Amino acid sequence: MSASVGALAPAIIVCVVFGSLLAGLAIISWTIVRLVSGSRGRAGSAEESQLIQELYTGLHKMEQRVEALETLLLERDQRGSTP
Repeated sequence: MSASVGALAPAIIVCVVFGSLLAGLAIISWTIVRLVSGSRGRAGSAEESQLIQELYTGLHKMEQRVEALETLLLERDQRGSTP
């Protein structure tokens, strides 16, 4: 019982999307824990601000990738449903 690669592609895409989202949530949670655990003055504040900005940029890029994957899946479904 071997599944074809074409049949597994949507499942792989879904795993990548949800895995990315979970990784993003883990990073955000870790950052919040670091922020709450204690501040280190101005140097720590600048470092934290930079870290938050990098997280925002990374999450924005991830959102764009997810939207691109959704578009690919929708286009693929539309092509598959037309005769």
